[in-house]
Amino acid sequence: MRIILNCEFFSIELISRASLNALHAMSRILLALLFTLPTLLPAQTLNLYSARHYQSDEALYADFTKTTGIKINRLELGDDALLERLRAEGKRSPADAVLLVDATRLWRAQQEGLFSPVDSATLRERIPATMRADDGSWYGFSTRARVIIYDPAKVKREQVDTYLKLADPVNEGRLCTRSGSHPYNLSLFASVLERLGAERTKAWLSGMVKNMARAPVGGDTDQIRAVASGECQVAISNSYYWVRLNLSDKPEDREVVSKVAMLWPDQDGHGVHVNLSGGAVAANAPNRESAVRFLEYLASDQAQRYFTAGNNEWPVVDGVDHGNPALTALGEHKVDPLPLAKIASRSPQAQQLLDEVGYR
Repeated sequence: MRIILNCEFFSIELISRASLNALHAMSRILLALLFTLPTLLPAQTLNLYSARHYQSDEALYADFTKTTGIKINRLELGDDALLERLRAEGKRSPADAVLLVDATRLWRAQQEGLFSPVDSATLRERIPATMRADDGSWYGFSTRARVIIYDPAKVKREQVDTYLKLADPVNEGRLCTRSGSHPYNLSLFASVLERLGAERTKAWLSGMVKNMARAPVGGDTDQIRAVASGECQVAISNSYYWVRLNLSDKPEDREVVSKVAMLWPDQDGHGVHVNLSGGAVAANAPNRESAVRFLEYLASDQAQRYFTAGNNEWPVVDGVDHGNPALTALGEHKVDPLPLAKIASRSPQAQQLLDEVGYR
């Protein structure tokens, strides 16, 4: 039964008891849905393309999710493969944030338009200008130094305490390195090019080629092992490879450490060359807000300490106490103040010089 009363200003609809009970039941269902709706909606997500392959970063990602509630979907590839994927995906790419482990690669991706600049007061204030792109396309979050490893039984420290001395005739037949074109070396050579110019840098690279004990091969740890085995007497390595061997409990690693020494190059000059791990927001990020929050999180004190504890890298944020005894044990050192973006811009010319002198 339904009765409708109409007046000039309103109408009233009287509903039967059965209809009223049905309405109450429906209201209860709607109320229940209201309380469960947040769990039915998709959570905030971040699609991360990362060239960092360190197990210790798991804690970093987990803390970001705990802090922000943003879930991370992660794809890990090498730097070059990761960038090639971004190029191939184009505007269809699901990538929100990108992590790479070299300033030169970050710069190249910036030039190709693979990143979207971020104007963040937090990042500008916390990341030094020398550790980021001028336009905010990418930011550095941790650093590692390019150090010199040598055999103290066969080589005097003063013979190899600068990068330029690696080309001196006294070191003929002593040197071993990984490929000159590898970004870790290419960034170092680009920094020398920025300071010395093309002619002097080419002469230096030519001298290094003449001093090779064998053709460039392997990674940085292989170079340290080659010095320990006597295959060569001098090598170049990223600092964290040296620290890993020092922290290892494997007898073969301890034996390597006992036979070689490490030094900070150019401490009486401009300082040791450093490179970085850095991040950016992808050009076509579907979750841009999440990506920006991720970069800002990486600049936090807590995240900076994760980088240090996990892979024995230095924080880029001034004043952060890394709290890593293994890094403290390495001692104080002077860092080359050249902006890494400027160094990276020199990498194409540095590669050309490598080709000209036959440094493979």
